[in-house]
Amino acid sequence: MDTISNEKIDFRDFLETDNSKKYEGGLRFKKNIKFSKPNYPIITLITVVKNDEKHIEETIKSVLDQKYKNIEYIIIDGNSSDSTVEIIKKYENSIDYIVSENDLSLYDAFNKWISISKGDLIGMVNSGDILLPDATEILAKYYNKYPNIDFFFGSVKKHWGLLHGFKPWKIKFTWYFYTSHSTGFYIKKEVAKEIGKYSLKYKYVSDFDYFYRLIVHKKKLGMATKKNEIFGIFRPGGLSSIIDFWDLFFEKNQIRIDNKQNKYLILITVLFKIILHFKRIGSFKIKKFIIFFQNNFIKSWKKIFQSLFQ
Repeated sequence: MDTISNEKIDFRDFLETDNSKKYEGGLRFKKNIKFSKPNYPIITLITVVKNDEKHIEETIKSVLDQKYKNIEYIIIDGNSSDSTVEIIKKYENSIDYIVSENDLSLYDAFNKWISISKGDLIGMVNSGDILLPDATEILAKYYNKYPNIDFFFGSVKKHWGLLHGFKPWKIKFTWYFYTSHSTGFYIKKEVAKEIGKYSLKYKYVSDFDYFYRLIVHKKKLGMATKKNEIFGIFRPGGLSSIIDFWDLFFEKNQIRIDNKQNKYLILITVLFKIILHFKRIGSFKIKKFIIFFQNNFIKSWKKIFQSLFQ
């Protein structure tokens, strides 16, 4: 990719008419305004789900049970074939917008929910994850106390420990510089508008590309809550748990190259990581490495040599 992705978001009240729509509803159709604190920020929370009848209700309840009430809640369902939509419809009188339709990918669904968000702050709670009761109340206090901050990270529990803090300088060296995308990340709407859509080029970690544009290119300011101010619980077993290690590895490094990070330093890092993860070498995808190396290094070397002899 020669240019950095920055496709603009087209904000609107409803998603366009689509023949694949299985269901559409919610308070927005009734023009029911439920916000009770006009001097406090409206927080838009979005749940993206597909075929998760086991966990979707627990996620919905965790959002509806928030102590803070200036919340807009949107659910984007990827045309589930199980009872997920029927469970969602039980809460239709408490959810602002519900749609069930086909989407191109998880990140296509993300782009949809950003485009119909009306809140001052936007965050996501993936199906299966839990938002703790005090989360949005704490977030609103940070929003009011730090007006110059563009985005916030709340602490998040995972099955193996607690993720907390925000270290933006680490983005060029590691993936672990923030807490969590789901339940942990909240961005001001005007900043999301400037950053643009999640790129659909990336299958697994387009959020890493999004953060790269947000932090490195646009130089937006973020901060984390205190360690003990825990926003959510991240359920194991989602998409991230089934992605092949090497598929994830090469896509993340491709994102760094696409975002103009020094490719030769990246190559050194790639080789070092391959050695470091030697135990996984049995599953190492040599074809993927050759494609990665050819596209990002061989082609550029050819251009250099060709220019020298012209």
